[in-house]
Amino acid sequence: MKAKTFKQGVHPPHKKEATKDKSLKPAELPSEVVIPLQQHIGAPCEPLVERGDKVKVGQKIGESEAFVSAPVHASISGEVTDVGLVEVTGVGLMTTTQEVMAITIAADGKDEFHESVEPKGDLESLSAAELRDIVYEAGIVGLGGATFPAHVKYAVPEDKSVDTVILNGAECEPYLTVDHRTMVEMPEKVVYGLKAIMKMTDAKEGQIGIELNKPDAIEAMQEATSDQTNIKVVPLEVKYPQGAEKQLIDACLGREVPSGGLPLDIGVVVNNIGTAVAITEAIQEGKPLIERTVTVSGEGIKKPQNLVFRIGTNVKELIEQCGGLKKYVDRVVLGGPMMGNAQHDVDVPATKGTSGILALRSHEISKYEPKNCIRCARCVDVCPIFLLPTALYKFAKADMVAESKMEQTEMINKLDEYNVFDCIECGSCSYICPAKIPLLHWIRLGKNALVAEQRKNDE
Repeated sequence: MKAKTFKQGVHPPHKKEATKDKSLKPAELPSEVVIPLQQHIGAPCEPLVERGDKVKVGQKIGESEAFVSAPVHASISGEVTDVGLVEVTGVGLMTTTQEVMAITIAADGKDEFHESVEPKGDLESLSAAELRDIVYEAGIVGLGGATFPAHVKYAVPEDKSVDTVILNGAECEPYLTVDHRTMVEMPEKVVYGLKAIMKMTDAKEGQIGIELNKPDAIEAMQEATSDQTNIKVVPLEVKYPQGAEKQLIDACLGREVPSGGLPLDIGVVVNNIGTAVAITEAIQEGKPLIERTVTVSGEGIKKPQNLVFRIGTNVKELIEQCGGLKKYVDRVVLGGPMMGNAQHDVDVPATKGTSGILALRSHEISKYEPKNCIRCARCVDVCPIFLLPTALYKFAKADMVAESKMEQTEMINKLDEYNVFDCIECGSCSYICPAKIPLLHWIRLGKNALVAEQRKNDE
């Protein structure tokens, strides 16, 4: 089987054996959920309920008037017990823990669905505009990690056109296997969701990119698309970050997204496997995004599993449903080990962006004990965006210790000149660095400094 790929990248251990054959299992219904009003890139939602209100499953409880936003819904039925600030990690593309407004709901044990949760019609009879409205009302965001509001992606500007929709079935992050299991267990829903995205964007072709280490998923998706003349499965080499948007486009189509540009600029829309299924369920069942899949794994988890949990369930509770933590856990990470966020506390809500909960022991973690750069250029050799990570690191570090405003501005301008915003934060540079320099950490700091400088200049 000939597989496609992109240039550069790294080959971390897969670490998927513990859960790749574990079927998706519904998590136990929580007695309480904490639902943040910002689980997406864009404007946070305003609460539509207040303390003491009774709510049902699927009822809209938060919404914003901004276009780039996504509503949130009650994931259980019960009573609103609080509307206030909570700590959440990784809101949108942010990697830090921050406080956001959230709605707390105590379960009433009925799990009663709201009257609005009903089938929305047939794919053939619904217009593109009607489908986009369904996606918006369901609060669907990209479930690959970035949590970009899905309806925004499908609102193609008049001066743009889309010819191809690519579904990301690569799931290249180590440990994570929920997309793999979704393709094996519900391929028809994946295809239906892909066809809906194609209709919303007026794309004539669909592709599903899957890495070769998921042969059962490739087989299931090939069978599910056997009668589709304009949808094909694309086998991909096993390499990280194969599932990154720009790299997936390069591998599948041989097209390059321009610096500072978007896939839309070259006629492509990319979505995650889970997003396609969420769209299917929103159309066929009228179900908003009230639950998602998550891999709970790592050598620190007693019984690794793939769970389907209600949004707002406590991370600690999900860990306990997998047998709890073993002794000597060094770190708990939300997401994958390459791009996820380490937690200082597991008493936090799992959100729309929680694709993995990993309990890792010390030997599973890259230790950063930075030495001087030895100028080996290995970070340059693996960077999938063809950046110069060492240069970005040096500019960001110099900015932090600059003795004058002029020197600081010069370093920040250098970050812009060297296209720091093109970095997709895959962590390949940090992974490969023999000097153990936390390159990605410094690049993120550099991005923050450049954003702050640009905002200051705009004032």
